[in-house]
Amino acid sequence: MSANGRLAGKRALVTGSGTGIGREIAAEFARQGADVVLHYSHSDAGARSAVKEIKALGRRATAVKANFDSVDEAIGLGEQAIGFLGGIDCLVNNAGITMNKPFLEVTREQFDVLYHVNIRAQFFLTQTVAKDMLKHGGGAVCNITSIHGFQGAPEHSVYAGTKGAIIAYTRTLSVELACQGIRVNAIAPGWVTVDNYYKAIPGFNEKDACESARNAVPVARAGRPLDIAQLAVFLCSDEAGYIVGQTIIADGGTTALMSLISDFRTRSTARFGTGYVPGV
Repeated sequence: MSANGRLAGKRALVTGSGTGIGREIAAEFARQGADVVLHYSHSDAGARSAVKEIKALGRRATAVKANFDSVDEAIGLGEQAIGFLGGIDCLVNNAGITMNKPFLEVTREQFDVLYHVNIRAQFFLTQTVAKDMLKHGGGAVCNITSIHGFQGAPEHSVYAGTKGAIIAYTRTLSVELACQGIRVNAIAPGWVTVDNYYKAIPGFNEKDACESARNAVPVARAGRPLDIAQLAVFLCSDEAGYIVGQTIIADGGTTALMSLISDFRTRSTARFGTGYVPGV
């Protein structure tokens, strides 16, 4: 697989790849033939273990620490990745943080941290990498946003704002860079169970999560990091060469479901159309 995959010979940088979705994206890129630079901001355990797994596939890999509250460190990450790989063909902007807090209680510092990490660092890292891509004919950028950019959830005004910004920025940047050989797209994941769920939600466990997802998500399950990783591979591959400026929603049907529907699994007892639509 590593010699003949969709990304054979490609060089990739995946941000926020020490855990969860980002780690799986980095691993899947390697399984599909790419050399990978991983990024982490705090603990290096997950990124370092992923590096070992990737090297075992015969691919080049390293992990670089960068605090995305600092533009200089984000730019430095890009420069180190370019130096290690000799250039970058694929950039996956996965790094991001979240917070839930009532709108009236949000502080300036909290607002700034989320926007710095989720959009400002991504913007200037992409600028750094795009300059390198242009030197060798182009490349692909995949930004990870969220369905929070499409639907509203209480206490997520700051987080949702950053994710909406990524969607708009993806669309605009794509039309500026496409003619220069750089394709830019995004993925908006829905519920994907990752380690943070267990840390942030009191009493969260796999059994209850599976039951909740079965009842709430049309596809009857939560997403897996691999679901997002495989889509990222496709968007960065030559097979997606005519896809530009799109945000692909990968949420098991969550945003497709009308919120007014109380139970989508059972046949409705309502009979709209009776008396004026034949056969109803």
